[in-house]
Amino acid sequence: MDNTQEKGVTLVDINKEMREAYLQYSMSVIVGRALPDVRDGLKPVHRRILFAQHELSNTHDKPYKKSARVVGDVIGKYHPHGDVAVYETMVRMAQNFSLRYPLVDGQGNFGSIDGDNAAASRYTEVRMTRLAEELLNDLDKETVAFGPNYDDSLQIPLVLPAKYPNLLVNGSSGIAVGMATNIPPHNLGEVIDGCIHVINNPECTIDDLMVHIKGPDFPSSGVIAGREGILQAYKKGRGVISLKAVAEIVPGKDKDREEIIISEIPYQVNKAKLIESIADLVRDKQIEGISDIRDESSREGMRIVIILKRQENASVILNRLYKYTQMQISFGIIMLALDSKNQPVTFNLKNMLEAFVDHRRDVVTKRCIFELKKAQERAHILEGLKMALDRIDEVIATIKASKEANTAREALMAKFDFSERQAQAILEMRLQRLTGLERDKILAELAELEKEINWLKMVLADVREIYKIIMGELEDIRKRYADPRRTQITGDLTDIEDEDLISDESMVVTITNTGYIKRIPTEEYRVQKRGGKGLKGMETKEEDYVNNIFTTSMKTMLLVFTDKGKVYWCKVHKLPLGTRTSKGKAIANVVQLSANEKVRSILPIDQFAENKYIVMLTERGIIKKTSLDSFSNQRVAGVIALTTDLDDAIIDCKISDGSSDIFIATKEGMSIRFNEADVRGMGRTARGVKGMTLAKDDIVIGMEVFEKGNKDTILMVTQFGYGKRTELEEYRIQSRGGVGIITQKTTDKVGLVVGTRKVRATQEVILSTDKGQNIRMKVSDISVLGRNTQGVRLINLSEKEEKVTSLAVVDDEDAAGEEVH
Repeated sequence: MDNTQEKGVTLVDINKEMREAYLQYSMSVIVGRALPDVRDGLKPVHRRILFAQHELSNTHDKPYKKSARVVGDVIGKYHPHGDVAVYETMVRMAQNFSLRYPLVDGQGNFGSIDGDNAAASRYTEVRMTRLAEELLNDLDKETVAFGPNYDDSLQIPLVLPAKYPNLLVNGSSGIAVGMATNIPPHNLGEVIDGCIHVINNPECTIDDLMVHIKGPDFPSSGVIAGREGILQAYKKGRGVISLKAVAEIVPGKDKDREEIIISEIPYQVNKAKLIESIADLVRDKQIEGISDIRDESSREGMRIVIILKRQENASVILNRLYKYTQMQISFGIIMLALDSKNQPVTFNLKNMLEAFVDHRRDVVTKRCIFELKKAQERAHILEGLKMALDRIDEVIATIKASKEANTAREALMAKFDFSERQAQAILEMRLQRLTGLERDKILAELAELEKEINWLKMVLADVREIYKIIMGELEDIRKRYADPRRTQITGDLTDIEDEDLISDESMVVTITNTGYIKRIPTEEYRVQKRGGKGLKGMETKEEDYVNNIFTTSMKTMLLVFTDKGKVYWCKVHKLPLGTRTSKGKAIANVVQLSANEKVRSILPIDQFAENKYIVMLTERGIIKKTSLDSFSNQRVAGVIALTTDLDDAIIDCKISDGSSDIFIATKEGMSIRFNEADVRGMGRTARGVKGMTLAKDDIVIGMEVFEKGNKDTILMVTQFGYGKRTELEEYRIQSRGGVGIITQKTTDKVGLVVGTRKVRATQEVILSTDKGQNIRMKVSDISVLGRNTQGVRLINLSEKEEKVTSLAVVDDEDAAGEEVH
């Protein structure tokens, strides 16, 4: 022991030394590298990159500078790390798919969402964005603390003034020692609204703030499924959200194929690797049914096209893609940042906004103190000049009598009681200031300074005035830089949708032959005279046309029946809202149809009453009646409503009371009327019984249910735009299963029958053609004629090959309607 001490060696406890050294290292990583500051939302390297550009005057309105120049300044003056690490950080600050609001304006190749690397720093050029400059405003007004750089030769800011809450706006991620942060980006306008709400309502809750800040807003858009994870993160500082790609199922170029179009992917997902992973799953047969994948992305936006094999179920494949690929990811939110004392803290949403507001209050206060000091110094000089001008002859004489400047300054101070600074300013004053105009300028400047001084003193005496300034600056930032939200937030299965928030408007729902659906406010169809040309109703693809149109209300439940005999459930307000000329969306995006299924009938249901029935009819004349309450248990995948033969398909469905008359019409103009009691009630999976015997090439085109005492007339419409109304009494009651009687004369002039409806004089009719034309007319304008007549012209078809494909009846209050073909 003695020999060791003589040699200058000190014995230490290795356990203690390791603990202390590791703690120092940990705090160095936490404070100096990995975690952002809650006040400006920046890590040291980001702050130093922006400060280096500030010192270079590399602003948005100046020419770009080489990236290597900026990187060289950063590592040479402020950040003693490798140039590659600094450049990669600056590259990310310029990528619009990495930062919600980029802080660096890059010129050149700065990488891509496919994971491509940026070009070398000697090739690219950078400058700050306008929004980045807002983080540095007032840096020269003693608003923030400065500290020495790594070699103690320069002073660098320890935090930036930051006019907006950059930590929430652009987010941050980092791994420190024993802790990590992962703060998602948000919408600038929403965050500023939240800040202003915190200032105006200091006692507000997280729920109050979420009225303004809906949730994260990622640069790559996407969809957040569910709000529970957002709520947990905002209240406790930690939460997990599910982020999904935006995909749409559309009909392919081939009639029996469908395509999945991916237009947005989750944040930080590599597009090229996503496509590669899908290809690997197809190759390994984990996902079957995909024939090709194409990346059609461009500068206009992302577009990944997944082409399916024939007769594949697109909904099933899309769900598997969400499950097995990064089309759906979990984003863990950890709102950890350094507070004003450089201590790591897990913030909730309100704490984070309050920390920023406190920082801005400190910055604005210091700025006002600085500006007050400057204004008072300038006013002091101007007061001296004013006094000198008042006694200019004496001042000049005193100066002339002095041998040198120092003597003159002391003489002025002694004789006129000027301060040293005032005396020096008088000595430096040019002779031109002696003119009357210059004297007026001095007096005017002094008056303005006195107003500014009084205002600054008033602000510094009342913290409420400070907050007014903060809110004014935030509103200015929002006005100049805010943009619409990109990331959509949808409810998940656990979310309860409050339908009271949905206005119960009347809607027209249309479905095309290839399965595009939309809802449109009824008011978009104006009433026209019988025989007009109609309005453009929908932009349809070649060989596509509206074949199903009906009116209903927003809150109504729809039972969607397909040709395969299945039924699905959907609320009207969940249908895509369109315009009169828009195409709508494929119905496969609304309900999970099986392969090659087509929607044939949609029934609006207000409630599943026990004393009501659904009457179903097939093209081959098979009829079936099932209790309405049998369909009350909703299933996403649908249920069997009627078991059909291979060569048969459901054509129409109606609601009945169990004791009505049923009217059936065929395309060749035959019809039958029989009592509903002839059809006994059956279970959901039953096949049904014969309702009408058809000729060889004839098929059913529709049916109607007439309650007892109903005085409505029967409307018949043909291919070439002819129609008529006929009294129900002209159709005698027959036995179910018969051949029936003639209801419409079909000739080459009028064409085959396309639809039948029961109507009353106070209603209106909407006709649609295969060229997308619509016409709305009053029922009272349509003539009442006998059964065996051809009718009158209802719509003037503009093209030789144009045909009427569907009709809908609108009630006199535009509030209800039924499905038609």
